[in-house]
Amino acid sequence: MPTLSWLTRDEDLKTAGRAPYRLLEEVPDLGYGDRDAGNMLIQGDNLEALKALLPFYAGRVKCIYIDPPYNTRSAVSLHYDDNVEHSQWLAMMWPRLELLRELLSEDGSIWVSIDDNEGHYLKVIMDEVFGRSNFVANVMWQKRYSPSNDAFGLSINHDNIQVFAKSKPDLAINLLPREDSANSTYGNQDNDLRGEWMSDNYTCNKSDRERPNLYYAIVNPTTGEEVWPKRTAVWRYSRETHLEHVASNLIWWGKEGRNAVPRFKRF
Repeated sequence: MPTLSWLTRDEDLKTAGRAPYRLLEEVPDLGYGDRDAGNMLIQGDNLEALKALLPFYAGRVKCIYIDPPYNTRSAVSLHYDDNVEHSQWLAMMWPRLELLRELLSEDGSIWVSIDDNEGHYLKVIMDEVFGRSNFVANVMWQKRYSPSNDAFGLSINHDNIQVFAKSKPDLAINLLPREDSANSTYGNQDNDLRGEWMSDNYTCNKSDRERPNLYYAIVNPTTGEEVWPKRTAVWRYSRETHLEHVASNLIWWGKEGRNAVPRFKRF
């Protein structure tokens, strides 16, 4: 797997291991609510804070969200410098990502907000820390609705969230329930015992020169005629896959069985 190199990489890869274990000291005057609820607000260096959490929460955290400096070349305040040299930014991120990975449960995931200044470099080092195969998605979210007419070049209206799993096979995504509007396109015109389905395209816009293996004759079982895709298209499926579709009753030729081309039954 490709790796990213920077000036202090060899030393930075050892930083997490060298970070001391600190004891967390409670400040009762700043506390509120049930102290055994498990909620904490920690003030201090975040690298040392993460190391302090390991003995209690290693392998137990299901979801992590972090919003690191975007390195946008601006000093936001006296306490937040968003303008560090690129290799320093990488040196800051690597050990923290290592410790965050140790905190994640096997079915956990980490979500990292970032923009285009460092986002592509973040993806590469997260590939290395979490494993390229554990990359889930790059989520884009719209941060403004009107264009910036004073922008140099393109007006950027989105930021990104890099999502990685601790172990992708163990990650369980809580899907939203299907809405009635999504189900409304399904029916059962041939009373298929397997349930409702919708008909989908059986062709795609490729030429027979591009995909000669997808350009062949299909026999309409009602009329016995050979049907070919238009010259500007080919079938979506190979001849072997089409025969499997026929055997599984996944082809729809219309109520009268005389459609010009077949459709695919998608349940």
